[in-house]
Amino acid sequence: MQVTEHLLLKTPEAQFAFGQTLVSQLPTGTVLFLEGEMGAGKTTLTQGLLKGLGFTGEVNSPTYALMHEYPSPEGLVLHVDAYRIHHPDELYEMGLDDYVERCRLSIIEWGESLYADFPQGWILKLEYVPDGRKITRLR
Repeated sequence: MQVTEHLLLKTPEAQFAFGQTLVSQLPTGTVLFLEGEMGAGKTTLTQGLLKGLGFTGEVNSPTYALMHEYPSPEGLVLHVDAYRIHHPDELYEMGLDDYVERCRLSIIEWGESLYADFPQGWILKLEYVPDGRKITRLR
């Protein structure tokens, strides 16, 4: 995969704000994959994305629930954590296809095994660097 752009964000607040801005660039129906170590800010970015869509409730990591739905004024948002999934079929059995079809935005953490199923999806890699966190768009 070719890196197309990257951004350095110095604080979690900057990462949140970036999410608020980024969501306006994501067309309805976008599948957004987030890569990164635990604690790299995937949930912080997701919180910003949802705030940018007008969602005012609490946004939590779906680590234990696997999937969270958030109704925003601009449409439903799906947030998936595929870390504990052994095979992508498990997510499809939970209705992933149906969700993606009707969602304004589908955010999938640890979803590398699903990249081929969503070739138009965006992939963002979040990583710690000495000056903050770097976000790189891989696709």
